[in-house]
Order: sequence, then structure tokens, then C-alpha cells
Amino acid sequence: MHLSRFFAPIALASALGFATLSTPALADTTLRIGVTPVPHADVVNFIKPQLAKEGVNLEVIEFNDYVQPNLALDSGDIDANYFQTIPYLEEMVKQHKLNLHILVSVHLEPMALYSKTVKNLADIPNGAKIAIPSDPTNEGRALKVLEHAGLIKLKDGATLLSSPADIVENPKNLKFLELEPALLPRALDDVVAAVINANYALEAGFNPAKNALALEEKTSPFGNVVAVRENDLNKEAFQKLKKAITSPEVKKFIEEKYQGGVLPVF
Repeated sequence: MHLSRFFAPIALASALGFATLSTPALADTTLRIGVTPVPHADVVNFIKPQLAKEGVNLEVIEFNDYVQPNLALDSGDIDANYFQTIPYLEEMVKQHKLNLHILVSVHLEPMALYSKTVKNLADIPNGAKIAIPSDPTNEGRALKVLEHAGLIKLKDGATLLSSPADIVENPKNLKFLELEPALLPRALDDVVAAVINANYALEAGFNPAKNALALEEKTSPFGNVVAVRENDLNKEAFQKLKKAITSPEVKKFIEEKYQGGVLPVF
């Protein structure tokens, strides 16, 4: 019996075992990102394949309100979110003492006034009921849209935290219905008009560039951002997310898909 024939399989097994121990496979990173459906989920799902090639798997979790995504991020239930404007994030951080920071600004969704019953601002009747968002900053933002349209005037020094109580001129005696932003498109069956965030407007089949009675000013500071916890800002997976979501391919995707209803800001 040749000893070499006996020891060869053992040597081979040992070599394979050593190779396995010395070169462990690199595990992919999974990031759980909270989004609202349109356009945020669309954009994130668009970049999923590219990030997967780079070892970052995105788990997309959809929300239908503007409060839970920040609370879930702060508590660690998700790793990032992408749904909100800079002023809204700043106000939420202040109110709830959250440790959240901007990773990158991605796009602008023009807030606008919509109606199913009137075609022009001049056709809005006296005493008409107008629905507006009830959450901080978005309510003040909606009132700015109405002021820019000439329907109301706010007091001097009015901020993004303004409410209907800050209206000093209301020539049409408009009545205001404050609702959760997600409910505004459905409210159009019960009110003359509503000021709606573009993500919910797009989801309901409206395009700010084509269907709005009035648009907010083009100088709006309300870019939509990806937010993360402070400790994650410089981690490799989050930097890959930042690069992917501001790529030329994403810019082209936004411009072609939304036709002016969503505007890239990078």
C-alpha cells in the first residue's frame, strides 16, 4: 500500500479547510429604508439593482404618514428614511429630540393647489372650503402657496409654522379644513380645492406641472432628503446609498418619469 495514496485525501481536505478559514466570504449589508410611495419608493426601487451589485441590499419599507418614519429611524427599526423636506426634518428633530441628520438632498416636489370642480383661481367661490395639511411646516408651506396665488395674505413675519390664525386678509372668506397630508387627495370630493404635497398628488394621478391651479414659488427650500442617524453618516454602505441616489441615471429617471412633477436638486 502506498502511503501517498492514503495521505493525499487528508492533505487535500486540510488544504481546503485552511483555505475556507483564511478567506471568509464577505457578507452583504442590508439597509432598511423607510419611504412614502411616490416618488420616493419609485426612486429607491430604481437604485436597488445597482446597490445590490455593490454589496448593499435595500429593504424598502413604505409608510403612509409623516411621523412614524422619523420615530422608526430614531429607534433603530429602520436605517434610513427618504420622504421629507429639510424644514420638516428640522422641526421634527426639535420637537421630538431626535438624533437624525441629512445624508443627501435628492429632489423637490412642488406643493400645489388642486381642484376637481374649478379650472381657474378666479372661479373659486366666496366661502369655499380649502383643505390644507395639518402637520408642522407643511401647513405654513400650504398657506404660502395660497398667498403666492393671491387668495390670502399672511401677517408680516409669518413663518413656515404659520396657521390660519396668521391670515390677515381673506377676501373670498375661504374656510380651511386641516387634514393629515395623506388624506388630502380624497378630500377633493368634499372641498372646492386642496393644497397637496406632490408625493400624494402624484399617487392620486395629479401632476403639479400640468394639473395645478397654483404652484409654490420656484425658490422653495423644500428639497426632499435622505435622513440617517448621526453615527451612520460616514459608513461605507450609507455613502454608497448617497452616491447611487444622486447619480446621473437617477436624475434622468426622475426627469423622464415625472415630467416636471418632481425636480432633481443634485
